[in-house]
Amino acid sequence: MEQDQNRLASLFPDAAVQLRAALSNLHLAAVQLAPAEAREHDPALDQKAALLDQSYYRLLQLVNSMSSAAWLANSDPLPLQDRDIVGLVSDVCEKAGGLAPLLGLELRFACPVEHHICAVSPDVLELAVYQLLSNAFKFTPAGGSVTVELRVKNHQVLLSVADTGQGIPEERLSTLFDRYLHGSRPDAPSHGLGLGLPLCRRAAEGHGGTLMAESRVDEGSRFTLSLPDRRVGGGVSDIPFDYAGGFNRTLMNLADALPVRAFLRSNQD
Repeated sequence: MEQDQNRLASLFPDAAVQLRAALSNLHLAAVQLAPAEAREHDPALDQKAALLDQSYYRLLQLVNSMSSAAWLANSDPLPLQDRDIVGLVSDVCEKAGGLAPLLGLELRFACPVEHHICAVSPDVLELAVYQLLSNAFKFTPAGGSVTVELRVKNHQVLLSVADTGQGIPEERLSTLFDRYLHGSRPDAPSHGLGLGLPLCRRAAEGHGGTLMAESRVDEGSRFTLSLPDRRVGGGVSDIPFDYAGGFNRTLMNLADALPVRAFLRSNQD
């Protein structure tokens, strides 16, 4: 079984390359049929084009997950560079926070310091934060809140994403990060390959850290990335992990969770 799974995972990146080429052609055709200027003056056209944009971003997100499947089986440490993790995480929260009200949610970011330099793989960490936010957005009903907290304690950087959503049954917590052992999932729109949380755990472990989950049904969930508070003393190029093709990375990473109106021209300017 494991050998078959690894063989399948190795095919995903090659398939993703071909799918990206097809997606690029489809998006180019859609832009030609509904150019930005026409959308700005025709609400009906804009609504239809927004649905196309949403579908494109969701497919692109799916293709990225396929590209990452083989990476999940790799236990090598990530290439790291010294970065201001406060600035990195707050930037993601600022971009995502502007879209949260479209779901009737409030996104908060809390950190006791304005800056903190530590060794991270910026693109991988950004993707992990987006993935945790996407899950929180999907499983938190309107009127709820999502809180991102960043703090340093005992030589560890603790990054948590907590929500006031529906929570996770206790019996699912033990297999939550295993992409092959997922049982029934919470009621929510079904998108993706179920690789989001395994990717987040791999991101944590690639930094030399851990990912922990706490949850209570009807009370919400909290996911905490614990990363070593260290510096490497120089910059190292990141691995090519996340592909957005020059498009809006926030919309792509949150495409599964956002309503179609998030893709209207008025919300993309």
